[in-house]
Amino acid sequence: MSNENERERDEAAANLPDQRGRERLAAPIRRTGMFGAGTTGDTSGFGGLQVRGSAPVRSQRPFTDPDDPRTADFDRVADDLEAALNALERADDVERVEVDRGEITFHVRREGLLELARVLRDDPALRYELCTGVVGVHFPEQTGRELHAVYHFRSITHNSEIRVETTCPDADPHLPSIVSVYPTNDWHEREAWDFFGMVFDGHPALTRIQMPDDWHGHPQRKDYPLGGIPVEYRGATVPPPDERRSYK
Repeated sequence: MSNENERERDEAAANLPDQRGRERLAAPIRRTGMFGAGTTGDTSGFGGLQVRGSAPVRSQRPFTDPDDPRTADFDRVADDLEAALNALERADDVERVEVDRGEITFHVRREGLLELARVLRDDPALRYELCTGVVGVHFPEQTGRELHAVYHFRSITHNSEIRVETTCPDADPHLPSIVSVYPTNDWHEREAWDFFGMVFDGHPALTRIQMPDDWHGHPQRKDYPLGGIPVEYRGATVPPPDERRSYK
């Protein structure tokens, strides 16, 4: 019986890539094209690309992979963070944990982001002294959670690095600012607001940092028009993308 069970497990492991591939192909198509453009403005050459939806990834314990030294302290960090949040009765702030490519990401509710940042900084078992910034990502097809903010935290004390990710909808693009906990995030939050339109409530001076103050829209969003203004460079003029050749 044990040999039969082992054979079944081996067969299941061998067929896993094929099974995952079939599941992926069966998922609904969320958009086509590289940038969601449906006109000749898409000069990427990926106009026929099909982007399919998938369920959010949720990793299971153990988070540490004995064959990957980058993951050595993942279970320790997850346990210490869970204990600290339980003590504050805020364990539900972490929605799921994802381990991928040697990185661990804690997906948190936006309402719990500021308190979680304080815990990461102040809890002796965690002591993430440095937040290296926040970057924005726009997923127009993820209804209700289109805008993602991704933070990287570094612990000098414990030589550890983690990612924290939270989301907000296009219809209510508000997130709490963590500048009061990590002052170095000041310019990073301004950049995320400038390029993606995420409003960081509590920021001391949320103004544009790259685009002119009177600029309309947020140019790194996927629904931002591919067209633009001509760019002059050493006497030559580069036309806006929607006036360039379309390659097929």
